Order: sequence, then C-alpha cells, then structure tokens
Amino acid sequence: MGTAIERFDDKARRAFDSFGRTEVYRGELLRHPVYTRVLHWAVALFFFLALFSGFGIYLPWLFRWFTPFFGGGPLARAMHPWFGLGFVACFGLQMLNWLKPMKWTAADSAWTRNIGKIFWGGEKLDPPDTGFFNAGQKLQFWEIVWGSVVYLVTGIILWAGASTFGRWPVAISYVLHDISAVIMLGGIFIHIYLSTIGEPGTFQAMIRGAVSEAWAWTFHPAWYKEMTGRDPRQAYEEARRTRDR
Repeated sequence: MGTAIERFDDKARRAFDSFGRTEVYRGELLRHPVYTRVLHWAVALFFFLALFSGFGIYLPWLFRWFTPFFGGGPLARAMHPWFGLGFVACFGLQMLNWLKPMKWTAADSAWTRNIGKIFWGGEKLDPPDTGFFNAGQKLQFWEIVWGSVVYLVTGIILWAGASTFGRWPVAISYVLHDISAVIMLGGIFIHIYLSTIGEPGTFQAMIRGAVSEAWAWTFHPAWYKEMTGRDPRQAYEEARRTRDR
C-alpha cells in the first residue's frame, strides 16, 4: 500500500510541477511543492464553501445572509453536499501526500510536554527533534482526517434522508455533523493564527513554497538539519551574533 501511495504521490507531484515552478532564493529552503500548495488551497476553498453554505442551511435565523451568495436557500442546500464531497476528496489526496511525515513519534510526545513554553515564547527554538511537522500540526491533521470521516458518513445519511436510513440515524447525524464542523472550525482559527501572527513566515510557505532558513531552524530544527546538514542552534546563534554587531 505504501509503495502504491508513494508512486501515486510522485506522479502527481511531477504532473503539477510541470505546470508551475517554485523559486527558491539564497537563504531559503523548499518547503511545499506546487502539488501540495494546490491541494492545500483546494481543501481551504471547499471547506469554507461547505461551511458558509451549511451555516445558511442549519442556522438560517442567524446566517441567512450567506444564502444569497449561493443563489438562495434551495440552491445553497443543493450545493452544500457537493462542496462537502469536494473538501473530503481534496483532503483525501492531501492525506496521502502527507501520510508519512504525519506519523506520530517520540519527538512529538516531547513537543506536547513543552507546549506552554513554545506557545508563550519561553523557548526561542522549537525542540531540536521537531521535524517537518510538529505535534500540533499532526494533531490537527488527524482531527481533520477523522472529522472528514464523520462528515462523509453523516453527510451521506443526511443527503439520502429519513426515507432511506430512518429518523434516528438522521437525527444523530445532524448532531455529529454539527459538532464535527464546530471542532474543525476551531482548529482552522488556530491554524490561521499560527500561519500568520503566531509563526511569522509560515504563510509564504503555502504561497511561494519556500521558507527562510531562519524560519526552518526556529520552528522545525530537525528538518532544517536534514535539509542543510547544519546544526540549527549553531545557525541561530551565528545569526544572533551577526544581528547584534
């Protein structure tokens, strides 16, 4: 299975790279190729389309102003499940793309124990064994994986309706569908914060595909060392001394 996934992923990367190019300048490292960036923004697009159309359907007394953007209530209701399928399909491809680097390791357990210092600035660098993704990113990834499963199962039941599955499965699906949406929305807010204000320089990784070496040794030291062969803390100290001169 792993070999088949890797073959598919390599083929997809090559196909998408033929349509675009990632410029990596001096002092930068390649972070995300074209294929990964396209999937990321496709996932984001379908998520928010499903979210906003869903708000207009499930809470019309509060969010009825969303439905005109989709051509009215009936059309929003008709389009919502297709937006959901688009989200699940695109994230499914992203899951295959990131399956290997998202595996949990002992370093991730250590990261979670140090989470307070990391978030509140008590540590200038993430733990030295933090690789391509840190534990927080992995937790969110797997939350979206299981949330997508809940979305898909409950969405199919809601789409088919009580005439196919019965009243109780539909009623339970409404609750689970909404809970999953709220949890995922909370995670997205955290993701947006960390991608912009929380970890400056992260956003450009999904825009240009490259990050500065300083960003790499700060937030993903083990990945920096893997890519450059240099010690991240030494690189940080050298940069700090140069800056303080």
